[in-house]
Amino acid sequence: MAGWLTRRARGRPFVTLKLATSLDGCIATASGESRWITGPDARAHAHGERSRHESILVGRGTWEADRPALDVRLAGLEGRGPVRVVLSASHPHPLRSPDGEMSPDARGKGEGDPRHIASPTDISFLPGDHLLVEGGAATAAAFLRADLVDRLLLYRAPILLGGGMAALADIGLSSLAAAHGRWRLADARALGVDRLEVYERA
Repeated sequence: MAGWLTRRARGRPFVTLKLATSLDGCIATASGESRWITGPDARAHAHGERSRHESILVGRGTWEADRPALDVRLAGLEGRGPVRVVLSASHPHPLRSPDGEMSPDARGKGEGDPRHIASPTDISFLPGDHLLVEGGAATAAAFLRADLVDRLLLYRAPILLGGGMAALADIGLSSLAAAHGRWRLADARALGVDRLEVYERA
């Protein structure tokens, strides 16, 4: 019920932020190589998560660099791909019609060009009650900075990259004390050689 309740109480979808990192908190090597940090079991679990969300979002940098499919590649669930969304400040409010409703052409799933929003606060205009954010460090930080993340999926691979690309950019914390008490561990499990930790907003 979390998505339904969040939509009605806060006027936006329930937001899950997914991060796949090395043990030292990197999402890519220094050269930008990121496929694949985690193994097949973790990736399969992530695709299952995609199938549970109506929309999936990445940042403009990730979209232009990788052109990710953002689909569901699990047998029997291929048709459950979420609406693809790109966070890009150069596309102001294309989902918003004059009456404030979502544009009809924003309802497709995984086909054609992605939809665009200019700011994390524009997620109110996305379809459905669940949004999965799979963006890079800047996009992840933007959602955390805006206090719009309800759930964290942290997939951690048993590798060290050293000097790689950090998982997060600045999230606007003013002190170390402000970082504590924000998240509580809801689940933890092994996925093959990798580790999944699920955190919920405290």
